[in-house]
Amino acid sequence: MTMKTRLYPALAAVLFAGACSPAFAAHEVTNAELLKLIKAQAAEINELKQRLSAVEGSHGSAPTVASAPTAGASAGVTASAASAATAPPVNEESARRQAQVDNAIADTRESEMAVAMARGAGASSGGGAGARWGRGGEAGPVFRSDDGFFTFKPDGRLLFDVSRTSGSGFETRNITGSQITSARLGGEGTIGALGYHVEADFADNEVALRQTYLTYTTQVFGNRTKFYLGNFLKDLGTEGSSESARVPFMLRNAATAVGQPVVSYFGMGSQMRMYGNGWHFSLSINGNSPNSSTSGSNTDSTTYLARAHWNPLKGADGFVHLGSWYYYEKISDGVTSINNTPAIAADYNDNLAVSASSIANPTQDHGKGFELGGVYRNFWMMNEYGKRTIDSSTADSVSRHGSSFAAGWMITGEAPGFSSTSGSWKAVKVTNPVTSGGWGAFEVAGRVDHYDYADAPRGGKGKSYTLGVNWYLNDWSRLMMNWVHWNTDNKVGSFQGPDAGNTVSMRAQVVF
Repeated sequence: MTMKTRLYPALAAVLFAGACSPAFAAHEVTNAELLKLIKAQAAEINELKQRLSAVEGSHGSAPTVASAPTAGASAGVTASAASAATAPPVNEESARRQAQVDNAIADTRESEMAVAMARGAGASSGGGAGARWGRGGEAGPVFRSDDGFFTFKPDGRLLFDVSRTSGSGFETRNITGSQITSARLGGEGTIGALGYHVEADFADNEVALRQTYLTYTTQVFGNRTKFYLGNFLKDLGTEGSSESARVPFMLRNAATAVGQPVVSYFGMGSQMRMYGNGWHFSLSINGNSPNSSTSGSNTDSTTYLARAHWNPLKGADGFVHLGSWYYYEKISDGVTSINNTPAIAADYNDNLAVSASSIANPTQDHGKGFELGGVYRNFWMMNEYGKRTIDSSTADSVSRHGSSFAAGWMITGEAPGFSSTSGSWKAVKVTNPVTSGGWGAFEVAGRVDHYDYADAPRGGKGKSYTLGVNWYLNDWSRLMMNWVHWNTDNKVGSFQGPDAGNTVSMRAQVVF
């Protein structure tokens, strides 16, 4: 056996290892280690090529005949000559073997490229380095380091509304208009267990920081627990704890709108949220949000808030939701009066509100709320109640009440976007997106809201009936239509006395 014949099996073994070993290592090594392995294999192949060339150079030339053949050997010489005549030239044989080696190297490199591409595809689905799109029903990409230690996702939203009101006895309430209700840009990411979120909201000709905080995620008593530090959305009822772009209607319900504290839905501070199997619990301490008018010139209003929810029944078809919240707030000295009047029909029309009557010299307030509802297959229902009591240094305490009953039906069969984990509204997972040739998802929902400020000497009352139709084009885009029949009975302001009318609003939104 010549050195040449011994060398070919070795070369084949190396080529086989080069084609197979990355496939086994793809689940075990990093990209850097894989590149190092590829380079080592290439070096071994080049070395074998040089050895093969050296062997062919020393053994590939034909022997020289020193003397003429004898008569007895003429037949053998003739046979050898015939054999040499039919054999390919030495240089052709060398070229053929070189082509085989080059083809084997190319095949090996193709296999290595396939492994690298497979690793990239694996990263896009959640493992390894790369970018993945559509996390949590959002359209933004998620960039992930090789080991998953670092992540980053740009995010934002655009909400564009058109609204028309008619039927009011006050002509200045019957207006039509459009607005960009919210345009947010920001980003979020993680550094191991640490997280961050920065988001600016452009709305009402102002810029305000919204979700801008640091987080730390860990296990406490065996339960996943997340700590927040910064400006974040409070855990206030089902809709108060939900992003406005995720609730089923264009306005949050009366229970949270009436019951919210001075610092509203956002505030600077710290929060802890603990999640268990079918329950969650949160505690938070908040001061003013960054865009508060009293920040920097007075002591902040300070709010202590707790909320919990529980799913006493939970199965494959749905769950029952029970929840409650409570807060106490020490009001800043910079707040000289409270007269919040949330919109009852459309965010655009500022004239549609129930007069609450101003409370002068407030010192503290406290609120509480209750939640009862659930999800059954593609149906959902939610009842909420909120109460806020305000104390003043110059007047008696005043209580305000808000209640809401709502129900909805996902016509196309998708699960409603209500989370049993957090007790808040999340994205709807669309089965047949319009962007993939489907019809999207359709939802019909209705809600009745009551606003009661009559405990104050000049407080008013109001009620609204909302019918909504939502068309989810995909997981991150939605078209909305709300028809609201409303009535108010105000005691003060420009729109005193009983009044009623209808408001039709439409919204186009993208959340990424």
